[in-house]
Amino acid sequence: MRAALVGVDFGKGDFAASLEELALLSKSAGAEPVVTITGKRGSPDAALFVGSGKANEIGEAVARDQLDLVIFNHALSPAQQRNLERHLKARVIDRTSLILDIFAQRAKSHEGKVQVELAQLQHLATRLVRGWTHLERQKGGIGLRGPGETQLETDRRLLGDRVKMLRTRLDKLHRQRETQRRARGRQQTFSVSLVGYTNAGKSTLFNAMTKAQAYAANQLFATLDTTSRRIYLGEAGNIVLSDTVGFIRELPHQLVAAFRATLEETIHADLLLHVVDAASPVRMEQIEQVNEVLAEIGAESIPQILVWNKIDAAGLEPGVERDEYDKIRRVFISAQTGAGLDLLREAIAEHVKTSALARLDSLPVREHNDARP
Repeated sequence: MRAALVGVDFGKGDFAASLEELALLSKSAGAEPVVTITGKRGSPDAALFVGSGKANEIGEAVARDQLDLVIFNHALSPAQQRNLERHLKARVIDRTSLILDIFAQRAKSHEGKVQVELAQLQHLATRLVRGWTHLERQKGGIGLRGPGETQLETDRRLLGDRVKMLRTRLDKLHRQRETQRRARGRQQTFSVSLVGYTNAGKSTLFNAMTKAQAYAANQLFATLDTTSRRIYLGEAGNIVLSDTVGFIRELPHQLVAAFRATLEETIHADLLLHVVDAASPVRMEQIEQVNEVLAEIGAESIPQILVWNKIDAAGLEPGVERDEYDKIRRVFISAQTGAGLDLLREAIAEHVKTSALARLDSLPVREHNDARP
């Protein structure tokens, strides 16, 4: 599917990096970005988001290059999207729809699929009965996968019923997950979650540390479903390591809400391994974005170790960096080559032992004595 990418620079953040990310997102969804059109504005145009002059430029590109799709690097209102489609005589989707579509393609577990459908329906709810009949007969394609094919023909009441049913199902899955987590807690298994920007190499690291076969690819959102495995760390005993969905700038709020159950593995972890693509020129911004989402889901106070991955691509050496209190702050590794993985295991083991000692010290005297071996 041939696409035009459209980005408007409002003077905030790294505009070039954001456009690069849009191209990666588009390719991950299965589109072929043919042309990128950019512009500068102080604020979005109420009717067409980009203004009529820029809209004409996009329309000319659509006709000239025979494009099927126009992808905006922003969230569009239903009215803007509809006006643009009339003006450009082509399908238009925004960044939110694009990310939802990738999630629809990637979700494998029952829970993942339910969460994606809920997020898609919430996004479609505002757009359903406002003259979108020209899309109802189109099957598939980016932005129309999953419920898009069937739910566009339903009315708001049916949509509301479906959303209610999905929420009930998610609550049930959430309770099951809580039960499993409590069982783990009773066994006092230390829980570690991998978090990080999408495509930072979390799944490759997860596979390298657990010898599991989680899906790992050079794509955005290769992993959607949380996978957990037990690892033995010598004296530190067993830990449970979980791989989670990658974070991204301006993650649609419907997704933060719908994926809360998946991200709850993160909220209840004892330690977060924050995986960073050391070779990315915007890595500091990405760290910031991840910390913002962690704050949004209530996980900002969980201890973190920054794992600088892909050191082979960044020309760095394996190593460990400590802060002024001698706590491990950063570990430099390559999940791909295995360099520094032993250092990471030692860093986790050290944290497990320190946490166990801190827990013992915080117990009342009698429990403290009972807890000692």
